[in-house]
Amino acid sequence: MSTKTRGSAVVTLPADDQILIVREFAAPAAAVFRAWTEPELVKRWWAGTKGTVTSAEVDLRVGGGWRWVMEANGGFEVAFHGEYREIVPAERLVFTEVFEGIPDADAAYAVTSLDIVESGGRTTVSMLVQHQTREHRDMHVQSGMEEGMQTSLDALEDVAAGL
Repeated sequence: MSTKTRGSAVVTLPADDQILIVREFAAPAAAVFRAWTEPELVKRWWAGTKGTVTSAEVDLRVGGGWRWVMEANGGFEVAFHGEYREIVPAERLVFTEVFEGIPDADAAYAVTSLDIVESGGRTTVSMLVQHQTREHRDMHVQSGMEEGMQTSLDALEDVAAGL
């Protein structure tokens, strides 16, 4: 996979250990940021059409943690957690991301840089996911994440646009 477009997010692999996701939202940057960082709003979009969010915890401060859990369609649990490294409201989030469903999950973390840019009432979000190895990146890509991510980002737009 070098470039795929589904829905309206574009996924590319700029380096052997990176995934770049870019999507435009019909919502202001402040609303997109709120939807990404407020637990009650995260619960409304993160699972997309793939399940139901059962828990969204956010301690929005540098060094604070986050953990999102969903019950996927099919009855199994999917959980991620991490720590915030950089926070610029309505502009940028940098955080670690750990998928709890793999062996030695904490050792296989990625660092995601989420850049949010508003122009003309629309907001472009660029997510650069930096994995530690190509193998970790490939496992992420091959997990089916893109299909779920597309429906999640569609739901995020609906939530943000309604704020």
